[in-house]
Amino acid sequence: MSSEQQLRELAANRIVFEGIGPEIDGGRFPAKVAINEVFVVEADIFGDGHDVIAAALVWRAASASEWTEEPMRFHENDRWIGHARFPAMGSYEFSLIAWRDLFATWRKDTSKKVAAGQTVSLEIIEGVELVEMAASHADPIDAETAGSLKRLHKKLATSKDAQDQLAMLMAEETFTLMARGGVRTNLSRYERDLPVEVDSELAAFGAWYELMPRSQGPDGRHGTFDDVIQRLPYVRDLGFDILYFTPIHPIGRTNRKGPNNTLVAGPEDPGSPYAIGSQEGGHDAIHPELGSFEDFARLVSAAREHGLEIALDFAIQCAPDHPWIKEHPEWFDWRPDGTIKFAENPPKKYEDIVNVHFYRDALPSIWYALRDIVLFWVDKGVKVFRVDNPHTKPFPFWEWMIGEVRAKHPDTIFLAEAFTRPKVMKRLAKVGFNQSYSYFTWRNEKQELIEYLTELTQEECRHYMRPNFFPNTPDINPFFLQGSGRPGFRIRLVLAATLAGSYGIYNGFEICDAAPVPGKEEYLNSEKYQLRQWDMDAPGNIKDDIRLINGLRRTRPALKAFSSLRFHNAWNDKVLYYAKSDPAHDDYLLFHVLLDPHHAQECEFEVPLWEFGLPDDASIEVQDLIHGNHFTWHGKTQSLTLEPQDRPYAIWRLIPPGAPR
Repeated sequence: MSSEQQLRELAANRIVFEGIGPEIDGGRFPAKVAINEVFVVEADIFGDGHDVIAAALVWRAASASEWTEEPMRFHENDRWIGHARFPAMGSYEFSLIAWRDLFATWRKDTSKKVAAGQTVSLEIIEGVELVEMAASHADPIDAETAGSLKRLHKKLATSKDAQDQLAMLMAEETFTLMARGGVRTNLSRYERDLPVEVDSELAAFGAWYELMPRSQGPDGRHGTFDDVIQRLPYVRDLGFDILYFTPIHPIGRTNRKGPNNTLVAGPEDPGSPYAIGSQEGGHDAIHPELGSFEDFARLVSAAREHGLEIALDFAIQCAPDHPWIKEHPEWFDWRPDGTIKFAENPPKKYEDIVNVHFYRDALPSIWYALRDIVLFWVDKGVKVFRVDNPHTKPFPFWEWMIGEVRAKHPDTIFLAEAFTRPKVMKRLAKVGFNQSYSYFTWRNEKQELIEYLTELTQEECRHYMRPNFFPNTPDINPFFLQGSGRPGFRIRLVLAATLAGSYGIYNGFEICDAAPVPGKEEYLNSEKYQLRQWDMDAPGNIKDDIRLINGLRRTRPALKAFSSLRFHNAWNDKVLYYAKSDPAHDDYLLFHVLLDPHHAQECEFEVPLWEFGLPDDASIEVQDLIHGNHFTWHGKTQSLTLEPQDRPYAIWRLIPPGAPR
């Protein structure tokens, strides 16, 4: 390329693109969006001088050649916003284009001259020439637009009246037509095509219920998949979307743990389901007492009939009995004395499991084996995987493995169980995990909840990290729940289910089970080490609250709008007050949640009348979404009292003038 040609290309590229969002690490990683979710792109777009700029968002499937174009709109201060909806799950890419809109510039300047009473005879000639250029230029436009431009030019060319020509040129339909088909002068394109991954709706919004299948048997018997099938109506009645199992594989006997994590197990103790592998098989086998693969297939089918997806725990560690240890010793770490190295997190020791090694002689065979385990279960009807401790495995492995699986099955969902450092959690989300555990489990005070949720919903991580809020897990019995009784469980339920897009509870939460190992965030008589029997109708259960909240999640569009979360003023540090909204469906919800499980709290709060352009003294209709009644709030400041033993939360829908009830 000659220097003159390079100079001409540089000179033509007059439009600037800056501050593109989402652009994750310079385009290294994809942004995420769900199949029916609007994908919003923002950018600073501007050029030299005072010419009018036009811009568009362009996108295509990663395997396609043709681009789809969506016009962007000017927002403020050179900031532009564009929207797209993707037709299917999978990998896409997008970019930005912009150009100098000479006709819009002509119309703007000529309007000013007309308003000032100046002569515009030459401007009319210029306007006709711009239409002529549009009618004859070779840029690809649709046949209807091309025909309309030719007809307009013919009318302008044959008219002998300058005022008639001016009226045609200034007409709104001419402006619209020229915006669609005018010459794109100095057409510029952003230097990168940026990736975006389109997931299923369930990847962005869903309610999880976790249980251990082995504890579903009656009268202390080891549970089976058929016993779990009997639980399906219960789980669906509570309003959940995903039924998640801890590992269902054979459990090793070497160093098997006993009740409450004791080091010596009795002959009948079942051991931890996370000690995967025995003579009966490994990660591609089922614990014999649970049933057969035919039983599992029947369970998956029955779950789908109840509107539930089955999620499995993908825990890569192995029991010392796992067949892989003899078949592939190069996949494991060995000590100088020839013994296998058990897992540990000093001072904690996990004598019943060993970790696989991902490098040295294990690469690439262990990578292929683990990928194939996931594909094996996908073939068995499993689309959702909760991954145990992914932050202790290589990031490159996850990026490769998840990419391999989702290339074949784009509706597969991976949840990262990584309670670790913030940047590590975010990196896991970037490399492919659709959802992530979060710090919500330990965020109890008003200011820390506001700060954390503002980060998750307003900062860059909102484009790639979808938190899944679990108030408890089999591993975590939070101190807050240990000492708060029934009100505390109701509080944490509402916070988890209404702040996040996805949330989950571990079986026993609904009956407020919180008996702890003294001084630890662990369950006494933990189900991880022994069979448990559950009475889900126990007095004081909160099943009605769960049904109510999950029912609202299904019917209120605003609850799906994760990044719409905004916190508002409630003048009491023990009351969290926030809003979620979906203007397209006239859905604007307010939530008051008591953060004190022991004492009643009163507060004054601001009704966000400004969101609807209403003055501070206006009135607005309100629907109580708990009881269903309608009433009116008069003025911006209202008051409320929440009682922990009555109902420690309130949920309202604001109905502005003209909106449907």
